[in-house]
Amino acid sequence: MNITVTEAVQKIEGAKKTGRIFSVTFIKRTDGSQREMNCRGGVTKGLTGAGSSYDPSAYSLITVWDMQKRNYRNINCNTITRVVIDGVTFSVIP
Repeated sequence: MNITVTEAVQKIEGAKKTGRIFSVTFIKRTDGSQREMNCRGGVTKGLTGAGSSYDPSAYSLITVWDMQKRNYRNINCNTITRVVIDGVTFSVIP
């Protein structure tokens, strides 16, 4: 199913709120390589209450828990190419 970037961000945010595990493919800002990440939201491990030193949404980023690296990572919203939630694959059209 084809969706827009805005719809993909909404689906990711919805999955984050419920703590569902999902997969996302995007292009990394640092080196332009493609990254596939299994992640989830709602993880509170390691949080100190201090919060982030910047607002990720101001930079078109979504913060999620990376299941493989076992740490928080950011997804570049502008370069999302594919999202898989509950076994349904969504291809993102620019």
